[in-house]
Amino acid sequence: MSAHPIEALLRPPVELWSMSVAFAVGVIAFLAPWALMMPPGVANITGARCFFLGGIRAKQARAVLRYQRNMRRLPIYQLRADQVPVSQYKLFLGKGFRWTQQHTQRLRDTLKPEVQCYVQPGKAYHWARQKEVLWEDVPLLSVLASGLRSRSRLNPLAPLPAVGGKPALHAVEPKEQPVWMDIGERVGHTLVLGTTRVGKTRLAEVLITQDIRRGDVVIVFDPKGDADLLRRIYAEAKRAGRLDDFYLFHLGFPHISARYNAIGNFSRITEVATRIANQLPNEGNSAAFKEFAWRFVNIIARASVALNRRPDYQQIRRYINDIEPLFVEYARYCAHASDLEGWEEQVKEVADNIKERNLPSSLRGRSIDAIALMRFLQDKAVYDPVLDGLVSAFKYDKTYFDKIVSSVGPLMEKLTTGNIAALISPDYQDEEDHRPIFEWMDVIRRKGIVYVGLDALTDTTVASAVGNSMFADLVSVAGHIYKHGVTPETNAKGDVEQNSP
Repeated sequence: MSAHPIEALLRPPVELWSMSVAFAVGVIAFLAPWALMMPPGVANITGARCFFLGGIRAKQARAVLRYQRNMRRLPIYQLRADQVPVSQYKLFLGKGFRWTQQHTQRLRDTLKPEVQCYVQPGKAYHWARQKEVLWEDVPLLSVLASGLRSRSRLNPLAPLPAVGGKPALHAVEPKEQPVWMDIGERVGHTLVLGTTRVGKTRLAEVLITQDIRRGDVVIVFDPKGDADLLRRIYAEAKRAGRLDDFYLFHLGFPHISARYNAIGNFSRITEVATRIANQLPNEGNSAAFKEFAWRFVNIIARASVALNRRPDYQQIRRYINDIEPLFVEYARYCAHASDLEGWEEQVKEVADNIKERNLPSSLRGRSIDAIALMRFLQDKAVYDPVLDGLVSAFKYDKTYFDKIVSSVGPLMEKLTTGNIAALISPDYQDEEDHRPIFEWMDVIRRKGIVYVGLDALTDTTVASAVGNSMFADLVSVAGHIYKHGVTPETNAKGDVEQNSP
């Protein structure tokens, strides 16, 4: 083994030959100097130098043999929860090394056909893997099969641990050490890539454990719902004495989940329509339907907020199917706010003069009182941008309107069916429902811990809709914090609280 740029580690350890010769000469020099025709003094110096040279070659041979041995074994790195180091200034990532061009070259060398005998397990290893299966149910031999299957150090043919990964990725650098990252670098983004069972979730557990113990805000989005990850977060929150700040939101277990209104908080009212419309297809002719659905949902959201209501999926679905009740309620609100004396009697007079046969086709089948309200406010020149939008939606032909909003109807049906409805459209006035309701700004202020299990394997559509809405809400809150900060004093008149009833 040499320190030159060109390495040759996947080869026979020839250093053993020179090591053996050097040690042999050293022994002879000490025990039989006459055989080398040397006086004792010169023989002792020669023997010491031979032992020194043999030691150097032994160290080099050991490095080659260790490198080749690591190519066939997969080390296990385990940490108990109480062994995870926590620092206020550094973030512990685990054990590893800085990847350089040298490691790339070493990994490339493992692909050569002539070195596979040093990289791949030998024939004895493959024989052991076959026999541990064939002898599993054979009397007496089953004991031997169990021994071959064990990972004891006494088993020279022990199988690789079932942890995934490629041994060569670790073997190219035998000197691994703890890896730390400065806390200040976490303001950027970190992407962790890897195939199944190579340790992505375990790395997440290490990072989450440190964040919880450090007292930071922790928000975990788990699309599939990893039970081990959830248990780890709960255990660490309990160990750190932060269970009061822990929220579990899981679409797969609504009976124990906290509640969250995915469209109830926003910086701009248009975000409500955007979070819903983003779930709709936008290819081809669907783009026009998506734009109309966005406009219609935006009208409903604006009217709900004007009536001092917090928008939710249940309301959106109700008024998409029938806009008339919302229009009547808001029209009455506008008439009352305009201080029109005797407006109720005047509306009744207008209703008495309306004949069904004289109505345009788009208004036939509508409530006479609703039509009377619309005409009364138009005659009085009462203008309100929200009312104007409601009037335009109210005057649509119902058959045509149903076709236009048909794209958003199925989505709202999925989001408001079963136990999920009460989870993502919480009733804030229901005193019998003791499940907590959380909001991102409150979580961040309290330095809370939130686990979000979207249960995407069960229902991809609902998981995608809720997840996208949560992310949109979280991004909106991040933008608000970026402008105004987190403290309640600076947020007292912030956009989120100002626009959310």
